[in-house]
Amino acid sequence: MPKMIVSIDGVVIKEVQLTKDRTTLGRRPYNDIVIDNLAVSGEHAVLQMTGNEVYMEDLNSTNGTYVNGKAVKKQLLQNNDTVEIGKYKIKYMNEAAAATFDKTMVMKAGAISAAPPQATAPAMSSGESNNAAIKVLSGAAAGREVPLVKVVTTIGKPGVAVAAITKRQHGYVVAHVEGGSKPTLNGSPIGAEPVALKNGDLLELAGTQMQFVQH
Repeated sequence: MPKMIVSIDGVVIKEVQLTKDRTTLGRRPYNDIVIDNLAVSGEHAVLQMTGNEVYMEDLNSTNGTYVNGKAVKKQLLQNNDTVEIGKYKIKYMNEAAAATFDKTMVMKAGAISAAPPQATAPAMSSGESNNAAIKVLSGAAAGREVPLVKVVTTIGKPGVAVAAITKRQHGYVVAHVEGGSKPTLNGSPIGAEPVALKNGDLLELAGTQMQFVQH
C-alpha cells in the first residue's frame, strides 16, 4: 500500500497510508495530511490514486509543490520520490510498484510465485541482513550505530547530500537521492542506480564517514 513519510530537518514526524482515491494535504485541520506551517497553503495539494499509480497535484498553492527539487503542477509519483512543501520533505513509498518493477527487471514473471521458498533457503545473507546497521565513523556522532530496520533508510544532510539504503530480499542496496555532492562507496561515487552493500563497506556522505555492518 502506498504511503507518505513526512519529515522536517531529517526527522520523521508522521507516516500516512494512502487508502483513498483522493488524499488532501494542507494547513487546514480538515485535510487528510495536515502540515501546520505558514509556508503550507490551507489546501496545498492533493494525491490522486488510480489503481497502483499516485499523482501529486498542486492546488495553486502560494509556495508551490516540488518533486525531487522541481516545481510541479501534476506529476505521477515514483517509489522513493521526495515531495517538498516549504521546509517539509515527504517521501513517497510504494513497495508494490517497486516490487513489480523489480520483477520486470528480473524478467522471470512466470516464476515469481515459486521464487521466495527457493531464494530464502540458500541465501543465508537474507537472514543476517535483518541485523544490519550504519556505523558513523567521523563527526559529532562518531561511534553511533543506526539500525536499518525500515525498508528504506535515508541518511545524510537534506540539500547537501542524501542517500537511501533499501532493504531487499537478498540484502541491502544504496543509491544517491538528492544533493549536489554524490556519496561514495569504498571511494567510488554512487549514482541514482542502486548499488549492493557488503559487510564492512565504507560510505562517505557530506563529509561524514560511515560503515555498513551486518551482525
